[in-house]
Amino acid sequence: MKKLGISIYPEKTTEEKIIKYIDKASKSGFSRIFSCLLSVTETKKQIMEKFTRINEFAKERGFEIILDVSPRIFDDLKISYDDLSFFKEIKADGIRLDVGFTGLQESIMTFNEENLKIEINMSNDTHYIDTIMDYRPNKNNLIGCHNFYPHIHTGLGLKFFKKCTENFTKYGLRTAAFITSQAKNSFGPWPVTQGLPTLEMHRNLPLIVQFKHFVALETIDDIIISNCYPTDEELNEFKKVRKDMVSFSIELEKDIPETEKQIIFDEFHFNRGDISENLIRSTNSRVKYKEHNFKIFNAPEIIKKGDIIIESSEFGHYAGELLIAKTEMKNTGKSNVVGKISENEIFLIDYIKPWQKFSFVKK
Repeated sequence: MKKLGISIYPEKTTEEKIIKYIDKASKSGFSRIFSCLLSVTETKKQIMEKFTRINEFAKERGFEIILDVSPRIFDDLKISYDDLSFFKEIKADGIRLDVGFTGLQESIMTFNEENLKIEINMSNDTHYIDTIMDYRPNKNNLIGCHNFYPHIHTGLGLKFFKKCTENFTKYGLRTAAFITSQAKNSFGPWPVTQGLPTLEMHRNLPLIVQFKHFVALETIDDIIISNCYPTDEELNEFKKVRKDMVSFSIELEKDIPETEKQIIFDEFHFNRGDISENLIRSTNSRVKYKEHNFKIFNAPEIIKKGDIIIESSEFGHYAGELLIAKTEMKNTGKSNVVGKISENEIFLIDYIKPWQKFSFVKK
């Protein structure tokens, strides 16, 4: 993951609220803004004044700003695809083409004198990006971003999402997608407000869990909150979680020994390359703690999916190995269950690939 992002809708709220949101988000590690021109109805002069004020403040806080536009916006504002100076004047770093041109225009736009990023809609399984690439764009200024979907049941399915994303990642292009806050009374650019996810499966999940899922998939560079305004609690979650790997939220068993706690939270974990259908295996700790006596203290008869296990010394040279159960299985009586992954994050286990890194945070 490269950047965390937020979305702002200047026509839907006050500048004061937007400024406070930008400031608060910057303190939680956010550094990208999706700003929408599609639903703006003000004059060109009014747009320039308002967006410049907001964008200048955002730039002071270190944000990159991408504006969502379409050919209609170009017509309404009398902007030509070969002169993008208007967007530079209002302090934007790039534009997102919600609806594209023919491919040649996009290619030409990537060589714009203002050095703006040209972001392409990723949520269609067509040869659109291939056509742009055929016209030999400046890849340094070409990026992609998925759509969000305010109407329930209309978001992308995971299989289709992966295929659309592959159309861009095969060219090494930077990618982005949206996650949705669960805050009440949140809003986006349109009247319908049933959440604004890219993936339909994310619509009712906690915001931080949606984020972790994209991190687990390893194909999306920039992850953007689509609606305003997330709660302070939601934003604060991003201060605690790792951005470079899946960070499982877990609940520990009572009174587990200190060494087991150190293994869970202090050791560097990754899944072995020779993967198992039943377990995620992190094996470095069994080498580091090979002299330690791991006593049996919590060995339930049945191990459930999402259980975190540290093997006892009854397992010989496996003693100290950390495991995550991918399926339900019978315990041999030698495996200690030391904690459990939060219920709404258990599905993330299925996305951990060979050699993929992961960590834990206490719930």
